[in-house]
Amino acid sequence: MSGSGGGGRTEVTVGGRKVTVTRPGKELFPEDGITKAELVDYYRAVSRPMLTHLRGRPLAMERYPDGYRGGSFFHKDVPSYFPDWIHREEIPKEGGTLDMAVCDDEATLAYLANQACLTPHLWLSPADHLDRPDRMVFDLDPPGDDFARVRWTAGKLRELLTEVGLKPLVMTTGSRGAHVLVPLDGSADFDAVRGFARAAAELLAGRHPDRLTTEVRKNRRGDRLYLDVQRNAYAQTSVAPYAVRARPHAPVATPLDWDELDDRKVGPRAFTLRDVPDRVAGEGDPWGGLKGARRSLRAARRRLDALANG
Repeated sequence: MSGSGGGGRTEVTVGGRKVTVTRPGKELFPEDGITKAELVDYYRAVSRPMLTHLRGRPLAMERYPDGYRGGSFFHKDVPSYFPDWIHREEIPKEGGTLDMAVCDDEATLAYLANQACLTPHLWLSPADHLDRPDRMVFDLDPPGDDFARVRWTAGKLRELLTEVGLKPLVMTTGSRGAHVLVPLDGSADFDAVRGFARAAAELLAGRHPDRLTTEVRKNRRGDRLYLDVQRNAYAQTSVAPYAVRARPHAPVATPLDWDELDDRKVGPRAFTLRDVPDRVAGEGDPWGGLKGARRSLRAARRRLDALANG
């Protein structure tokens, strides 16, 4: 799909549904001439692997109606004008409920892109078991822009998590760092998952106190990398795999093979909206075996505690 000029509208048929794209020529990333039409095309192109991560989960929409340099807002509730065919889930919250979108198909992805949702953010638990996360996330952002620290830390975290019987995966965030994601079988609640993540981070920081920290306060971290496990809580979200980020050149949060992380050319913004579709078409999804990597935390916690007490 292509659009000329910032105005007008066009219609695309996606999975039997008609999605209207308004102002298809509006530039969302003006330095690169990336338009809303191109954003819609991108999300359609990566829909197959991306939907394996989106399907069945509530999401928050990070929207940039005036482009990535303009004002933004997080939309957690589904606006009344969204079409009826978009899946909604009623989510309990303090004092009531919230209707949240669930992206189950390519048409919904296209519709969200037309709403200038650059970046979908996902719950770590599925809608049918909101209190049982099936993902654990370690967010690794360097104190500056030294991605070599992230690369080293991700490797050490992988060694530890593998040692206790888990199957960690790695993804660039498209921002400053990387996420190490651990697929879970959904048998543990958020308190147990967060407790495990915190214990693992503290053990690793204890082994490398000059490089790593779990100190929440920035002014007490020095130049150490912060092992952030705060996302592992009910109603918290994490950037979706293959999501576009609101930074110059439209970088993408990109799942990697672990071997790719050793490539010095791979940084947090190494992959963009314009090259990820070819990557997916040629190499597939490095996280294609995610379901088979799910593990229980019960035995892993026993092993972790034994390491900590050893």
